[in-house]
Amino acid sequence: MISESHNIIDNKMSVFSVLNAEEKELLKKNSTCTHFKKNDIIYKEGDKPNGLICLSRGKVKIFKEGVGGREQIVRMAKPVGFIGYRALFAEQNYIASAEAIEDCVICTIEKESLFQILKSNYEFSLNIIRSLASELGFSNNRTVTLTQKHIRGRLAESLIFLKDTYGFEEDKSTIRVYLSREDIANLSNMTTSNAIRTLSTFASEHIINLDGRKIRVLDLKALERVSEIG
Repeated sequence: MISESHNIIDNKMSVFSVLNAEEKELLKKNSTCTHFKKNDIIYKEGDKPNGLICLSRGKVKIFKEGVGGREQIVRMAKPVGFIGYRALFAEQNYIASAEAIEDCVICTIEKESLFQILKSNYEFSLNIIRSLASELGFSNNRTVTLTQKHIRGRLAESLIFLKDTYGFEEDKSTIRVYLSREDIANLSNMTTSNAIRTLSTFASEHIINLDGRKIRVLDLKALERVSEIG
């Protein structure tokens, strides 16, 4: 499990890339990593954060429960991303829950060590600010999408978002994440029945191909046009 924290902190594409060897070693010594199985809850809405949660392996959905217990997926995470850090830096409890959508490894960096480096390394602090700003921009765009686009536009945008987040399989057309129809609906702010019907319509129009939970994009440009039209 030690290698899992190294996988995050030594990653040249992560916010930790600006840290020196001593700073990286401090974070590694003060981090713990845990395996989560598919459908395991990583944290619940209302829990108090005790460190920076980093996703080393696997995929995670962040969701909020609405009226009648219906979920709204507000974010999807991939390695080596962070989850729940808004609450950590705001010194608030989590306002959403996180669940593993496949087996994953989560590493938590202890709060005091993290804040110690944030106070002394301005480049690292700036990297964190950039991440927060990027997430805020994404959230603003998703708010517009989920409130102003019609069902077809919302679903098309969600499929493009999943493609942009996780990429394609080796066939360069199958989206590399397998969500239930309910999760796709919760990501797109629609009922499950509407998601099923709209996916079937896209398939009949030869925009996508459906094979269980696998979604293969046959015509990306057509999918992008549907999203743009809204």
